[in-house]
Amino acid sequence: MVKTADLRIALFTGNYNYVRDGANQALNRLVGYLLRQGAAVRVYSPVVEKPAFAPTGDLVDVPNFPIPGRGEYRFPMGLSARVKRDLEEFAPNVVHIASPDRGSHRAVAWARARGIPVLASVHTRFETYFRYYHLGFFEPVIEAILRRLYRRCDALVAPSESMAQVLRSQRMNYDIDIWSRGVDREMFHPGRRDLEWRRALGIADHEVAVGFLGRLVMEKGLDVFSDAIDELNRRGVPHKVLVVGEGPARQWFETRLPDAVFTGFQGGEDLARAVAGMDVFFNPSITETFGNVTLEAMACRLPVVAADATGSESLVLDGVTGRLIRPGAVHAFAEALRAYIEQPALRAAHGEAGEARSLDFSWDRINQVVADTYARLIRQRGVPRP
Repeated sequence: MVKTADLRIALFTGNYNYVRDGANQALNRLVGYLLRQGAAVRVYSPVVEKPAFAPTGDLVDVPNFPIPGRGEYRFPMGLSARVKRDLEEFAPNVVHIASPDRGSHRAVAWARARGIPVLASVHTRFETYFRYYHLGFFEPVIEAILRRLYRRCDALVAPSESMAQVLRSQRMNYDIDIWSRGVDREMFHPGRRDLEWRRALGIADHEVAVGFLGRLVMEKGLDVFSDAIDELNRRGVPHKVLVVGEGPARQWFETRLPDAVFTGFQGGEDLARAVAGMDVFFNPSITETFGNVTLEAMACRLPVVAADATGSESLVLDGVTGRLIRPGAVHAFAEALRAYIEQPALRAAHGEAGEARSLDFSWDRINQVVADTYARLIRQRGVPRP
């Protein structure tokens, strides 16, 4: 029987710690959990001079270059002779890829040549990104490239059953486990609400703050968010908008929402305070595979208005913890927001139900699913324990 302590995992990802996002924070949590259980982990990812946060575990730099137009992100080019030597010395018994880039393609080839099982984790719907840059015609091509990669893996893990269903319908793979996401209940809870902090931002106690949390990039649905807020204004519904996050589309978003409060990036307890300072959480994105921010908002007792898409549909119970709205349906989003703004009792009831649901997500239990999947793939491949 393969135990967690027997695992030697080589993890490949395009972004482990140089730009903070939900995906790489989940990967760092996973690595931390595996190390505590006695497993050996080596991470292969681009390294920059000033990363967003310190990496968990051993991090090996891979050849990379800045992505054109999005220079904050790096694109792994493949496996250099140095990286291959490091891999041979580490001698993994399972390879985990977390981003569908050239580095991951080469890592899969390296593992298959040696009979080492490969697990892929799917963190976002990359094929949908091109819609937001008027390049939707590329989507079938990207889907085909993803299919070629994922079908060469022994198994996939997806953050939600809704995302797993999408992957099956796209014929990416049929061996798919659920690696959900957890929430830090010591960090995110209603007690973080700070009225003095809200007042300092110009949000009065009686005002209802509609919140956005995430990286400020177009693929997060910033256009739909701002259009829905415009609709609220046309209907004369009083509210405030609280935007938490940073990114290349901030200037565009500020122009579209001139009356909104922008806090910039927030981390740790400051982030928890900012989320708890909202009254309604609005997440129109369709690119999420899980929606960490949605779960954090629920833990802070906020009702959620979200797009009825992968990720959110596995978290939000429509009419119980929030509302699920057809993607892009601006008027329906506005109507759902209006109900929460004008009905405090409804807002409180759905917020309490959301907080209760968030209690089901324990990080250790969730991360053990990935460890168990590693062990199963090793048994199936017959790779001997180290």
